Amino acid sequence: MNFEEVDKIDLKIMEVLQKDARITNQALADRVALSPSACLRRVRDLETRGLISAYRAQIQVDRIRSVTVVMAHVSFSQHTINKFHEFDACIEGMPEIVESYRVSGNVDYILRVVVSDMHAWKKIMGLLMNGNFGVEKIISHFLMDQVKTFKGYRLLHRPEEGA
Repeated sequence: MNFEEVDKIDLKIMEVLQKDARITNQALADRVALSPSACLRRVRDLETRGLISAYRAQIQVDRIRSVTVVMAHVSFSQHTINKFHEFDACIEGMPEIVESYRVSGNVDYILRVVVSDMHAWKKIMGLLMNGNFGVEKIISHFLMDQVKTFKGYRLLHRPEEGA
């Protein structure tokens, strides 16, 4: 795999932005010790290169409406790339499936699904099981509490923090 060339300033920019994407360019430039124009040029370059792919707000949907969050482990009976691609296309069109990971191990996919209730999840599960993708089984785990949320990647090595 070819990795993109990034220097320490690029890493600092990305680390700051993943903690606060609403930071002003001036404040970001101050944090990474660049002029505002040089900072903006670097941010635009990181976006163009696809290293910064999006800016999002983290919404606490459970404070807006009642939701059931399901972590589903999906296993296939046959492992063909065509069936995986068909499955990928199907779940891409399902807004309830908010994350999908194809993984190694005893399951083939891990899905994060946000639905209104158990009946909505049963309907989605039926579509996935009966969709001719080769899904053999789905194991559902229902989220009780979110203990740690994703807050960004550690990009800069800090010796004082260990490895």
